[in-house]
Amino acid sequence: MEERSVTDAGAGVPAMPEVSDRVRALHAQMTLDEKLAQIVGYWLDQNGVVAPMQSEMAAGQPDAGHLEDVTRNGLGQYTRVYGTRPVDPTERAAWLWAEQRRLKRETRLGIPALVHEECLTGLAAWKAAAFPTPLAWGASFNPDLVHEMAASIGESMRELGIHQGLAPVLDVIRDPRWGRVDECIAEDPYVVGVLGTSYVTGLQSAGVHATLKHFVGYSGSRAGRNHAPVSAGPREIADVFLPPFEMALFDGGARSVMNSYAEIDGVPLGSSEEYLTDLLRGRWGFDGVVVADYFAVAFLEVMHAIAADRGGAAAAALTAGIDVELPTGDAYLAPLAERIRAGEFDEVYVDRAVLRALAQKEELGLLEPGAFEDEPPTHIDLDSPRHRDIARRLAEQSVVLLSNDGILPLAESTVTPSRIAVIGPNAHRAEALMGCYSFVNHVLAHHPEFEIGFEIPTFLEAFEAEAGEGTDVVYAKGADVEGDDRAGFEEAVAAATDADVAIVVVGDQAGLFGRGTVGEGNDSETLELPGVQRELVESIVATGTPVVMIALTGRPYAIGWALDGEHRPAAVLQTFFPGEEGAAALSGVLSGRVNPSGRLPVSLPRAAGAQPYTYLHPRLGGASDVTATDPTPVRPFGFGLSYSRVAYGDLVVDSEVTAGEAFAAAIEVTNTGSRTVDDVVQLYGRDVVASVTRPLAQLLAFQRVTLEPGQSATVTFTVPTQRFAFSDRTMTRVVEPGDVQVWVGADAAATEGAGNATARSTLTVTGAVHVLTTADPRLATAEVMVSEASASDSATAEMISSSGAGML
Repeated sequence: MEERSVTDAGAGVPAMPEVSDRVRALHAQMTLDEKLAQIVGYWLDQNGVVAPMQSEMAAGQPDAGHLEDVTRNGLGQYTRVYGTRPVDPTERAAWLWAEQRRLKRETRLGIPALVHEECLTGLAAWKAAAFPTPLAWGASFNPDLVHEMAASIGESMRELGIHQGLAPVLDVIRDPRWGRVDECIAEDPYVVGVLGTSYVTGLQSAGVHATLKHFVGYSGSRAGRNHAPVSAGPREIADVFLPPFEMALFDGGARSVMNSYAEIDGVPLGSSEEYLTDLLRGRWGFDGVVVADYFAVAFLEVMHAIAADRGGAAAAALTAGIDVELPTGDAYLAPLAERIRAGEFDEVYVDRAVLRALAQKEELGLLEPGAFEDEPPTHIDLDSPRHRDIARRLAEQSVVLLSNDGILPLAESTVTPSRIAVIGPNAHRAEALMGCYSFVNHVLAHHPEFEIGFEIPTFLEAFEAEAGEGTDVVYAKGADVEGDDRAGFEEAVAAATDADVAIVVVGDQAGLFGRGTVGEGNDSETLELPGVQRELVESIVATGTPVVMIALTGRPYAIGWALDGEHRPAAVLQTFFPGEEGAAALSGVLSGRVNPSGRLPVSLPRAAGAQPYTYLHPRLGGASDVTATDPTPVRPFGFGLSYSRVAYGDLVVDSEVTAGEAFAAAIEVTNTGSRTVDDVVQLYGRDVVASVTRPLAQLLAFQRVTLEPGQSATVTFTVPTQRFAFSDRTMTRVVEPGDVQVWVGADAAATEGAGNATARSTLTVTGAVHVLTTADPRLATAEVMVSEASASDSATAEMISSSGAGML
């Protein structure tokens, strides 16, 4: 992954990427117009508006009815052929194959177009599977399953002739008020990096290039407002925001990067040569393609005002290192051509971008003579049994049990419910199960005349199936997600009063830019549940009927009143947009068929006023006697309950390690309960004394372990000391010698002696200060040795499993 110059670059002349002879020869034939055509996208369905300013920015595009004119000089990329409006996948594939053959045969150079699509929660196309949102990936703490999911998505994309996916999002959560938290994985950079890298390797194993978003610092915007300036110092950028990208590039081999819309210290990332060229290519050696986030080049003029016109915006973006303008050629076509022909901009920057774009097409097979000469698929199942199986397992592993007074699982509850009330605005809406970048909420919301296109039962439907015929399930909506209409309260209260148990499903509606309560552009000034949902829950709790509250959301809300208040629900579950199998997963957790194993990938906030907050805070970032405000979350990062009990043995850690080397940490984990359990073993550490302030707790490694009743496992982590690395006072990333503490905890706030954390072991890092290089390891690894459970324990597990299959 090293971009090298093929010529001696003089002062102010950019180095050219190393490319094949074929690419070099193709480039040498190109006119300026043909070069520019290769570094832009074209949005075919101009009437399918799915983004703000789309119509305004694309106003200069040629009419899609005259593709011969649009592509007379060739074309770099087609923008969202499948994902802008509902189109039948096989019919669209037939069109795409014919169009690619036309490009090969009727344009002078015969180069097919690269096709890109959104794929964050599955391929964003009609009838395609809807997987859990990235926050749910984080809650699963299961990189292998994320890899499996991404591979299945990539296979569907490749079959449809799609080459590049605009995912994953590697922004580290800093403020849950930000609407795009829905698209993020976690507040911990390491978790983001590990799971994001797994997504990259999965997608690219199918021959589809992954695109890392959004480089860099986007999620650090002030007050959680989208596109707001970022007030992050260089150390926070280096130690928090950059590591996930570094991991996905070095360990995942990601082939594409997308810039952030944000500005850092007054410099928009779309014009930052410091990040897009000096760091990304110079220091990291990235040799793939940098694409613009949609309209980001034009935004340098219309939103950031660092360019006077589109030509100036194009010059700034190309110089910085944005190779391909998406979704259209608003700036890189006529405005840039005019500037170059006037002698106001050096064509060499265009050459650099074109060489990279052509090299990407070559890598994807688009320059081969046989590209698109096969037949398009005549039948494709975008929601196959395999897709659904992966979606089910990921949804089940992502459900987080936040509290439980003994009401759950219902099959073993002290209450024997024969009549259950299902209440709430998210109880009977399929849209409530999917994230902002799902096709349903992103696109289909504009086309209500179309069916969803795949099976996705609502919670009510899935719960009725789980409960079986012996249980009377009644439904009342109670309220909408948004608004102050309380007209449905009376019906909901009556339903709960007459029931043995009430299940109240509250939360979000994902959408974009004012349509919904969370998602891109849907930032929030408060972290209270939207609308009158808290009042609804409190009204149901006041009936005296035991209440199970399900928070089905795209961000963590301030629901401490539901967890620790005097009048609280008997149990609370948190799930983050769990996708098409999410309702069945939740129903399985309620019944006991599924033992909850999700862990919070983001701290559950105390209040909006305590934000931004992260568990990765130094001493002054937590509760203190010198301030009247308390940022301590109501549930910490990594928290999650289950229906079983897990005991940790003593942690055995190497006593010393040389800076730059790795140390071992081993612990025995035993399932002391009567159910099969998935435990997420979390290894934490802290630098006791350092040259700059360091977090009081930092996740060093994690491992999901499945244990039968009575079964034990020894988990041995191999941890590179680079996990303790930070930027010192000279902004050099180093591992310093000295003492560090290491422990295993059930969450980031687990304290020894409380039954959920081991005693802290002190490890001495010896030797000289180790300066990190790109060759340093970034990942901890784990070896798991599981002992056999006893026969009686296995029999007990089997009995419980079968009894949980029929809920009541």
